[in-house]
Amino acid sequence: MSEIPPVKGKTDPYIALRFPEFRSYIAMRFLFTFAYQIQAVVVGWYIYQLTKDPLSLGLIGLAEAVPSITVTLYGGYIADKSNKKTMLIKIMGTMLICSIALAFVTSEAALGILSQGMIIATMYAMIFCIGLARGFYSPTAFSIMGEIVPKEHYPNSSTWNSGAYQLGAIVGPAAGGLLYGFSGISSCFVVIISFIIMSLLAIIFFMKSHPAKFIPKESIYKSLEEGIRFVFKSRMLVGALSLDMFSVFFGGAVALMPIFAHDILKVGSEGLGLMRAAPALGAVVTMFIMAKYPPMNKPWRNLLLAVAGFGISIICFGLSRNFYLSLLILFFEGAFDSVSVIIRSTILQILTPDHMRGRVSAVNSMFIGSSNEIGAFESGLTAKLMGTIPSVLFGGSMTIAIVFITWLKTKKLVPLSLKEIN
Repeated sequence: MSEIPPVKGKTDPYIALRFPEFRSYIAMRFLFTFAYQIQAVVVGWYIYQLTKDPLSLGLIGLAEAVPSITVTLYGGYIADKSNKKTMLIKIMGTMLICSIALAFVTSEAALGILSQGMIIATMYAMIFCIGLARGFYSPTAFSIMGEIVPKEHYPNSSTWNSGAYQLGAIVGPAAGGLLYGFSGISSCFVVIISFIIMSLLAIIFFMKSHPAKFIPKESIYKSLEEGIRFVFKSRMLVGALSLDMFSVFFGGAVALMPIFAHDILKVGSEGLGLMRAAPALGAVVTMFIMAKYPPMNKPWRNLLLAVAGFGISIICFGLSRNFYLSLLILFFEGAFDSVSVIIRSTILQILTPDHMRGRVSAVNSMFIGSSNEIGAFESGLTAKLMGTIPSVLFGGSMTIAIVFITWLKTKKLVPLSLKEIN
């Protein structure tokens, strides 16, 4: 752990950023997220242009979620027992190779030698490999963050960590949509590959080596069971993970944005980029507010309100036929989602012992991380069966219903502080 630098006080909203290695971590997080978000936009748009099938968008999420869920628990175990810096280098290297392969199959050269079916199959295969890498990335990144910032500053570091992600998620989709519209997909992949390389260099040259603090003395199965048992012992932790998992699962309208951009709002790839950026912009604005006014005074109440607001935003987005109104709704959707992310990640950071961070984060990733992709598949499938608009309205309604049921079952937690609950 780095020595604690001089600070203005406990309420300093920039306290986590005063640690040099945390700043390097945040830079890596932003650079990678920026590249990943551009890739998500252009891959979704490109595949929809080839297939014109909503289910093909859902299959993108499924292709990434299945390997991620499959290896996440093992990834948490490996993260706990490995050097975190070495793990991040290997993960980022894998992402780089997959992006280079995607750049090739979407190039004009590939169109001359590969059939449309082969191009789509290769893209899904690379998305599958990215899912495998993600299964190791989440627990490794979570573990290393707990070692570069003191525990008393975890709430602040969680806020800035979320902000770095959301900032990348703002400029990434917007840049991807504009680049695709004006320069084509090959230019997009030049930017994607460049930013992944920069994130890799940030790890290699600016982050310290973090050897494992966990030395397994039992079988891998018992070690994984220990992490799972820890999560399910905390009422607040398992409740927060479950609530977010189901709300994200049913609120996966983001996967259908290419359809809204192309067929409903008719704003093209440029509009798609702005639509993908709007929720992240709302999240970043909220992050700055939360850095000064943390939502942890009554976390369970605030979490329920945030997820309910998220569900209402999904319904409003499905009903909107005006592009600018849709952007405003998506802005609020991201704001509500940001509050729930900050609360959940803060709870996770505070309650998790150092030697179990990888495994506990792996359980979190199984609940939350992959539910985004499974939710994308659910949205694509329901759009295929019910139509695009009904599927979005259904998802938002289910999210609100889940909040109501959760509230009925957890009324005693609503007025309590984090300390009182635990």
